Amino acid sequence: MNDGPDDSLESPSKSELKRQSRELQDLGEELVRLPPSELAAIEMPDELREAVEAARRISAHGARVRQRLYIGKLLRRIDVGPIRQALDRRADLDRLRVRREHAIEEWRTRLLADEDAAWTELGGLIPAADLSELRGLARQARAESHGGRPPAAARRLFRRLRELLAPAAD
Repeated sequence: MNDGPDDSLESPSKSELKRQSRELQDLGEELVRLPPSELAAIEMPDELREAVEAARRISAHGARVRQRLYIGKLLRRIDVGPIRQALDRRADLDRLRVRREHAIEEWRTRLLADEDAAWTELGGLIPAADLSELRGLARQARAESHGGRPPAAARRLFRRLRELLAPAAD
């Protein structure tokens, strides 16, 4: 005796539509914050690309809000799956880069503490000539630290570790 419309075919509630709209506006905001080179790498309609680039130039708060709404409207018209995937890949790369930087920072901390185990472990990963260079940089960094000088050698040690460990991290 159910003569009403089928419950499974009901359209989304007004609250759900607002949530979806807000999510698309947030996605548009992510696009606006991307560096130009990364934005250029994402496939999207020209109208959307122009709207995103226009949003970057807008400084007035009200105009930025209107542009954000407009970008959300444009995103409702297209399949945003590929854009979300591109942004997810970017986020994954960022997380990987941060993990690598943390690992390099940990190496630097261990080397500055002059841990024998760290030097031995690092000796198995890089050539001996580079190891002696790192020992010199670590010695300079410790001297700078004890002397209250700026950490120039510690920075050079970090950069050199990044250069030497980057191929091993891939």
